[in-house]
Amino acid sequence: MSFDRDALAQAIAQHGRVARVVVAEVQGSAPREVGAAMLVWATPEGFGQSGTIGGGTLEFEAAKAAFCAPRLNRLPLGPAMGQCCGGAVTLLTEVFDTVEDIPQDIYARGPGEMPFAVKKVLGLARAQGVLKPARHGDWMIEPVRRATRPLWVWGAGHVGRAIVNTLAPLPDFAITWVDTGADRFPDHIPETVDPLIAAHPENVVHHAAAHAEHLILTYSHALDLELCHRLLNHGFGFVGLIGSRTKWARFRGRLHDLGHLDGQIDRIFCPIGQPSLGKHPQAIAIGVAASLISSTEIADSYGEQTG
Repeated sequence: MSFDRDALAQAIAQHGRVARVVVAEVQGSAPREVGAAMLVWATPEGFGQSGTIGGGTLEFEAAKAAFCAPRLNRLPLGPAMGQCCGGAVTLLTEVFDTVEDIPQDIYARGPGEMPFAVKKVLGLARAQGVLKPARHGDWMIEPVRRATRPLWVWGAGHVGRAIVNTLAPLPDFAITWVDTGADRFPDHIPETVDPLIAAHPENVVHHAAAHAEHLILTYSHALDLELCHRLLNHGFGFVGLIGSRTKWARFRGRLHDLGHLDGQIDRIFCPIGQPSLGKHPQAIAIGVAASLISSTEIADSYGEQTG
């Protein structure tokens, strides 16, 4: 888990003052791990929120009291909250109206002068590039979220929407979502997703990083083929194509005719998904997301998908 600076900035821009509640410490069994966080803001009806620290009474009471809670608050989940976990969590609650003072890499804060132990942790983290959220006395240290995996989703149909909604909350993916017109996108697009409207999507392939990952899910087999062709010429980290085995067999032949070698074509995975999960858009999304998260190939056959 990490401190999502961009999400906080977007929430402040939309709602004004925003409280952030993060699990700073866990003892025993608890519904979420250290670093799990939610944002809370005032509404005429009471409060709104995004993110979760585990749901149930703990989350409801923490959200309700977000603007008046003590900065650090230890809560036994059984006696105080009536939850079954039986452990205890310490919540850190902070209120923000700007993100200007939050660094881009590691966010360490607490009362008074920074303790030597915290300075040591920061030094090691910056040298090694590894840091987990942790509480050190009254100080809290969190890595600041940086999306490290550019992912281009080509197509805003049913499967594209399911995949974007599944992957958007995850911190590692920087998603660019491409389709031919504004009417192709849903009314609500996750705040962490960048929609890109292009009358000819194949012409924006060159804007993608050479190591980017791609999921091709458009309404047109001809466009799917052209995107595969352009990406093979451009370079990529991963390409997954929705479709049946028959579609992929035809694509292989056409890509070969366009001058691509078998070894290059084999880097495109089609069909995508996990056969055991079914063919529903959400089932495909779950299979694709699981494969991407675990960094496994999406080469497992999916059966007869409709492209």
